[in-house]
Amino acid sequence: MIDDTIKKIEAQLQSSEAIPAERRRELLELLAKLKAEVATLSQTHGDEARSIAGFTQVSAHEATRETPNPELLDLSLQGLRSSVEGFEKTHPKLVQVVNSISNTLSNLGI
Repeated sequence: MIDDTIKKIEAQLQSSEAIPAERRRELLELLAKLKAEVATLSQTHGDEARSIAGFTQVSAHEATRETPNPELLDLSLQGLRSSVEGFEKTHPKLVQVVNSISNTLSNLGI
């Protein structure tokens, strides 16, 4: 299920005309890192890993809409950031990747 979500995000990013090529490349690299980190997390925290992938998908959708809604983008990014709270000590790379994705998507929605 998580792999399917990640694949959907990849397809969404690849097909979005709203993302400049450099940002797309950056997001796809971050997504690859997220995939690895979420796979590790899912071994012990399956629900949380699915939530992180889900919030990433919603956030990517909101940031890449033809006409982004800043309020919905902000809400989805808040959910994404909240989904990794508590993992700072046990999964610091995961938190770092999610924060990078969040910041990049936030900047797209401007």
